[in-house]
Amino acid sequence: MPEIARRPRVLHFVTGGFSGATQVAVDLVRAHALSGRCEALLVLRRKRHTRGERVQALRDEGLAVETVAGWAHAATVWQLAAVCRRWRPDVLVAHGFSEHLWGRYAGLVAGVPRLVQVEHNSRERYTAWRLRQALWLAGRTEAIVGVSEGVRQSLLARGFPPGKTVAIPNGIPLAPYDCADGHDWAGRVPGIVMAARFARQKDHATLLRAVALLRQQGLTPPVKLAGGGKAGARRAARRLCTELGLDGQVEFLGHCKDMPGLLMGHRICVLSTHYEGMPLSLIEGMAAGCAVVGSRVVGVQEVIEDGRNGLLAGHADPRSLADALERLLTRDDEARRMARAARDDALRLYGLQTMTARYEDLLLRGLEHPR
Repeated sequence: MPEIARRPRVLHFVTGGFSGATQVAVDLVRAHALSGRCEALLVLRRKRHTRGERVQALRDEGLAVETVAGWAHAATVWQLAAVCRRWRPDVLVAHGFSEHLWGRYAGLVAGVPRLVQVEHNSRERYTAWRLRQALWLAGRTEAIVGVSEGVRQSLLARGFPPGKTVAIPNGIPLAPYDCADGHDWAGRVPGIVMAARFARQKDHATLLRAVALLRQQGLTPPVKLAGGGKAGARRAARRLCTELGLDGQVEFLGHCKDMPGLLMGHRICVLSTHYEGMPLSLIEGMAAGCAVVGSRVVGVQEVIEDGRNGLLAGHADPRSLADALERLLTRDDEARRMARAARDDALRLYGLQTMTARYEDLLLRGLEHPR
């Protein structure tokens, strides 16, 4: 009997830390299921703070999810290679640093036909040795994706091959924000939301110091900090909050199950950060109809056109951020205009469907015809 043709198989490997890279990989696996163009498997590298209930929630919604050890690189490669031998993917997509190293090593060991690297940040912690490994792997990798043009440029500056290196901007599911226009500006809380995990990359300290400066000017907007992350970074932010006298004004929400609802109920979305690839939380704020403020760093400054669809504040500069927030809090018509432009841009440029189509065209090139 003739062999029954199967759909191409794509394995996405990413950190189990539920970072922005994890979210992109999860969104792609969901989107693959909807498009029907391929079978998809998500493999998470377990971290100390990988919560079992979040992994199970992904399985409960029907996604194929497995986990591999994260306590040692050799263990990660060994277990992922075993998954590859059993599941036999046509393409292995390794997301983020340093997972893209261990993922591609596993793919080579298991004989996966195609390897793809996705770089999610413009400033990763490449030592000289790890950069040499990444460049060696690049010669055995079909494509290298930067999640923004800024990330692509950072890869090229490190010596990655131009012919293989492309930019595919991140996108988000837009359906949860369909009712954003129904949340009238006047009815929104005139407060600030920052959705970001607590980690060295994110700059909660500058936001807290900016809020303290606003307080000196008589402005006391409520501030909600949503996100999990590293316990040490969260404790440091809480200590600073107390030192600045902001305990009654700033609320630490932890993981928020309804980010669209939170954002659509508020006027201002902030991303204070040290570096980015393509900031999902900022795009979500734009889609929600918030007026957005971001640090002037690679990734963010590609999304925000200062004064048109949001405001840029100096990197790690509390005074600059306070000035931007004051402008949005006190100039209502201007804030509303920028929020409208930001939502229009999110709908036009950053939909998940657009991102998925670009990834699938890249990953499945030549694979969708019966063998």
